[in-house]
Amino acid sequence: MSTSRTITLAAVLIALTTAAAAQISAVKDEPALGMEPIQPVMDQQILAHVIFSQLEGRWNGTNSQFRWEGQGWVGTDYDKLWIKSEGTLQGNGTLDDGQHQFLYDRAITTYFDLQGGLRSDIDSRPTRNWAAFGIQGLAPYFFDLELTGYASNQGHLAAKLEASYDILITQRLILQPQIELNLYSKADPVRLVGAGFSDIDTGLRLRYEFSRNFAPYLGVVYEGRFGQSASYARRLGESTGDFRLAFGVRVWF
Repeated sequence: MSTSRTITLAAVLIALTTAAAAQISAVKDEPALGMEPIQPVMDQQILAHVIFSQLEGRWNGTNSQFRWEGQGWVGTDYDKLWIKSEGTLQGNGTLDDGQHQFLYDRAITTYFDLQGGLRSDIDSRPTRNWAAFGIQGLAPYFFDLELTGYASNQGHLAAKLEASYDILITQRLILQPQIELNLYSKADPVRLVGAGFSDIDTGLRLRYEFSRNFAPYLGVVYEGRFGQSASYARRLGESTGDFRLAFGVRVWF
């Protein structure tokens, strides 16, 4: 009986020792509280985005235009290469207001980026090149805002303000007011640009988003020239300002 009890006690001790060793091993394998492995921050992933906010026909009852305005970028959350392009194809085949920008973009706050680079005016008129520097982002009350200054190698200065705002009538039906203003320090007659407040392009568009990537729209736009710019336009028999119906599509990838 004594031998049997001794064997039983030994078996119990062996089982307890084995369980304790397994528990200690499991504890060693687990990281201590507050010492969990740090997950890498995913802010260096390369992403890309392209959007055409305007791909539209414009008509005033006598002649038509095709207008495009788009931009895209590739880069990380903090650093991007940004490309912007806009222009108007007239009914007679001439290209006006062709502006193309190639910018380096750096995030400076949660809502705003600094941008700097090159703008080239390439259309049916003489080409002009500018250094560009500005900001782009989401202003208070959710206004999309772009404010950019330019300097040319001919000593000209310019500035552009673009702003838009989305008014949600429903989750898919959206009304968007939009405005673009251009100012120049010196006149450039061959490009029909006068000094001071030069021109405005503004509109009101109602779009229906079948998806976030595809949204046809209808709207009304106003194109106006002022001061010297208006005088240059009148000399060539061009309009200094008129309203047009707009119909087009907004797409992004």
